[in-house]
Amino acid sequence: MKKFLRWGIGVIFCLLFLPTAQAALFPDVLPGSWYEEAVEEMTREGLLTGCDDGTFQPMREISGAEFVAITLRCTGQEFVLGEGHWASEALYYGRNAGWFDWDELPFDGSQWEACDRPISRQLAVKILMKALLPGTEYDFNRESQKISDFSSLSGRYYEPVLSAYAAGIARGDETGAFCPERGLTRAEACILFQRALARQERRPGTGEEIPSQTPSPEEPLQTQQGGAAENGWLQMKGVQLCNEAGDPIVLRGMSSHGLRWYGQFTNRQSIQNTAAFGANVFRVAMYTGEGGYLSQQQVMREKAYATVDAAIQNDLYVILDWHILSDGNPMTHVEEAEAFFAEAAARYADTPNVLYEICNEPNGNVSWAEDIKPYAQRLVSAIRAQSPKGVILIGSPTWSQDIHLAAADPVDGENLMYTLHFYAGTHGQDLRNRIDSAWAAGLPVFVSEWGTSRADGSGGVFLEESRVWLDHLEERGISWCNWSLCDKHETSAALKPGTAPDREWTEKDLTASGQFVFSQFKR
Repeated sequence: MKKFLRWGIGVIFCLLFLPTAQAALFPDVLPGSWYEEAVEEMTREGLLTGCDDGTFQPMREISGAEFVAITLRCTGQEFVLGEGHWASEALYYGRNAGWFDWDELPFDGSQWEACDRPISRQLAVKILMKALLPGTEYDFNRESQKISDFSSLSGRYYEPVLSAYAAGIARGDETGAFCPERGLTRAEACILFQRALARQERRPGTGEEIPSQTPSPEEPLQTQQGGAAENGWLQMKGVQLCNEAGDPIVLRGMSSHGLRWYGQFTNRQSIQNTAAFGANVFRVAMYTGEGGYLSQQQVMREKAYATVDAAIQNDLYVILDWHILSDGNPMTHVEEAEAFFAEAAARYADTPNVLYEICNEPNGNVSWAEDIKPYAQRLVSAIRAQSPKGVILIGSPTWSQDIHLAAADPVDGENLMYTLHFYAGTHGQDLRNRIDSAWAAGLPVFVSEWGTSRADGSGGVFLEESRVWLDHLEERGISWCNWSLCDKHETSAALKPGTAPDREWTEKDLTASGQFVFSQFKR
């Protein structure tokens, strides 16, 4: 039995999923028009119909909520009318499935305005590809050359848009322009859905084989564990992190939360407790914005150094993390970053424990080629002037997920790795495929932040999804740090609220996430 859904757009109420007996063409769908066939097909399939007045309004721009709802229906899922917003269930499903990020279609409580505004072409294509054709392969150079206004495409949408071009889903106008930030009409959306559904039918088993992903290793890589006293200076050999003797090594441990808010859990006792459970790395998350380093440099510098020193005293490797977030483009404060890392690298130049993460999660309208790579080259030079050996970790656009861009155009230098961040309740196989593609291209990967929750720190704990992720990393010898060592009221926190930072911990002090993660330090 199909469910009936109704939503208001101004004074007009349009309907999704009416019985197919009522599906018919509409007076404003012109016979022989370029969109007639797509509208008719989707209508007869029960995926959409028109408005209460019997029209379809093909030239009206489709909203984000409408697009997500139709996408969900195309996957075969049902949903019911929400109380706060008609599409709330569909929107929650799409966000949790990783079709879009929280800042792309923000909704919280009664604030749904963004979801009712027209969706941009680039975001619509991202949602469509992630939901219906995840993992579609593409050649960056070939597909980008098809888009005459490629420079206006945000870097966070490179992969879905280029894969959509490769699959024949997205195409430019007569000038070759994609117009990524422009809205999408309901007629245009029907064409995209029709092409994607047709492409799905040509997947393996239906006559067209999809290119295989990079094969996983036949056997898990045999790696070393232990701390700096045993393993010494770290070095890169191809894609593999190795110890001073050249043996593969995996680092597994925790990331602090922001030093400004949960700095009590970066004291020597807390780090000793973490090491006692088997961790051999600790990440020092020094927020730059949000009232962090850029607002109180001396205070944050001293707190970061104290945490690094505590980790060294406990024989852990330690990542000094320039934790950009609201200041999404690292070039915005490149001078401050250069000064900080030049000083830190000089301070720890003779200490094998220290790794340098120079840009936590670049985000927003930021480009790998124009912003992050030039920033990274400057920071690598600043660090190498003081520390010739220390491993440097480099982020990428879209919250350190676009490692394929780095793989196509890596930074010059030695002992460089590239960070990937994931949250098990949001990110899945498509991001693991991206690791394998980068890995096959020779890009060393370090998962410097991951969580058992959704990307916003809530939901879950997603233990089965987390196991799949950790097995994938283990097979490839990829190191990781879990977010986060704090007692915050969120499911990604490792410690129960009220846990004391200045005493030894037992499993009873750990949350469900903490118990799982701490049990994985020695796999």
